[in-house]
Amino acid sequence: MTKLKLIIASFAFAAMSASATASNHAGETFTYTVDGKPYEGYYIEASPNAPLVLLIHDWDGLTDYEVKRANMLAELGYSVMAADLFGKNVRPTEVKDKRQHTGELYKDRAKMRALMNGAMDAAMSKGAKPMKKVAMGYCFGGAAVLELARSGADMDGFVTFHGGLMTPKGQDYSQASGKFMVLHGTADTAISMDQFAGLANELEAAGLYHEMITYSGAPHAFTVFGSERYRENADKKSWDAFTGFLKNTTM
Repeated sequence: MTKLKLIIASFAFAAMSASATASNHAGETFTYTVDGKPYEGYYIEASPNAPLVLLIHDWDGLTDYEVKRANMLAELGYSVMAADLFGKNVRPTEVKDKRQHTGELYKDRAKMRALMNGAMDAAMSKGAKPMKKVAMGYCFGGAAVLELARSGADMDGFVTFHGGLMTPKGQDYSQASGKFMVLHGTADTAISMDQFAGLANELEAAGLYHEMITYSGAPHAFTVFGSERYRENADKKSWDAFTGFLKNTTM
């Protein structure tokens, strides 16, 4: 398939899923504060008691991509809080700036955790009263989700799409609970299959339920619509696996 056809197909998949959402659910971009600093998240509610998905963005911050994914989930009956871990109006476009903002949080894990907990508090302030909660993230967001899991956060599930998988020195999964799903590209040169296997061993040793899937030919960021790395087959299969996991985890 040519690059042009890939882009057309990817946007068709996103538009088909998001267009119906817009007619049934109204999402809202809003400002909330964590430790006195402003952040701008996106919240969309299926119903007040619907299962809640905490969605963590990749290294360019909360953009239209995460909003599309949130809308797709709302159409399936989930409320979604798309968090902002960088700060209001901080949406880096240059690689050096993306590295700066993610690097600051990798060096301050306590702040990373506080920002995710703050986003959950913001969702509750919007009226969310979920019985079940799942955290999921893309790339940097996937690494953040695993950080949240290791903190012992009270979530029913943790899902990462092509996310960072290494456990920082001095951390482990002894305080973690809930179920895990890891969706990864076998052709990912940024996050190796050795790291994938290492996480599997850690989760098994901790006695944590996990499903881990790799997709052949899928590079890092294989779910990002319109990018050169987008792989439609892996994207659709991983989305189906994720939504099946959500259903089984939140029923």
